[in-house]
Amino acid sequence: MTLAKEMPVKAIARMVNEHDTRLWRILSYYVAKARQKEDYSNITKIGVDETSFKRGHDYVTIFADLERSKILFVTPGKDFETIEKFRNELLLHNGNPEKIKEICIDMSPAFIKGARLFFPKANLTFDKFHVMKIINEAVDKVRRAEQKERPELKGTKYLWLKSIRNLTKNQKEKLLSLKNRNIKTAKAYNIKLSFQELWQLSRVEAEQFWKKWYFWATHSRHEPIIEAAKIIKNHWNGVSNWFSSNLNNGILEGLNSVIQAVKRKARGYRSLNNFATIIYLVGGKLNLDF
Repeated sequence: MTLAKEMPVKAIARMVNEHDTRLWRILSYYVAKARQKEDYSNITKIGVDETSFKRGHDYVTIFADLERSKILFVTPGKDFETIEKFRNELLLHNGNPEKIKEICIDMSPAFIKGARLFFPKANLTFDKFHVMKIINEAVDKVRRAEQKERPELKGTKYLWLKSIRNLTKNQKEKLLSLKNRNIKTAKAYNIKLSFQELWQLSRVEAEQFWKKWYFWATHSRHEPIIEAAKIIKNHWNGVSNWFSSNLNNGILEGLNSVIQAVKRKARGYRSLNNFATIIYLVGGKLNLDF
């Protein structure tokens, strides 16, 4: 069980001279047994996110306890019914849907619908990393359109998307050089940098800041930026809830990175059950003492 957290099951099978199918049965059995003992009676804050199972459009939705940084439930798909499945799972483990006070999700209409339908008393916080992703994607759309006329923008995607502190010295110099030119991408980038200041403010200050930023963004003449600003406006209540809940899905993003790394090592999984087993094993903080 310990090796499976760090190594592909096929590699373990070679080490112990056993077929990997049998090892998967052992892993699935003990993970399921450990999960039967799980008690969700104190769960009050959850995060919801999806991750890819296979290439293409195969996804699983992952639910996490944001207070304890642990995976609670994994289920196929990313529609609103995944929220109902989690509610049923919560009840199986002594959980109470009425006690769920906070849910952190992205702006997926399916997740929003499911959360409001099956956890009507919970406050929704839209994950701030997802909010910034929307703006980053808008900046990149501006860059892609402009690089047809400005070839110097080719190959600069991550200069505009990464945090400045994560750039190398050469990358910072190149970014500064591009920012000093009269290009649309630089203007879109400055709008993005300004929005990041929002998270440093109080809720009252953020409300005033948002109104000014929204006016600037929607008068920028950059359609991707305008569209991003309108998306955020339509979800502003959930965005601004962050200032009271202070929740984000960074925990899930971190676990997702671990999960994807495990998946790459294994070169994919033959079944969803195997994939879910590994997710619970690496992120479920299960008690494996039997």
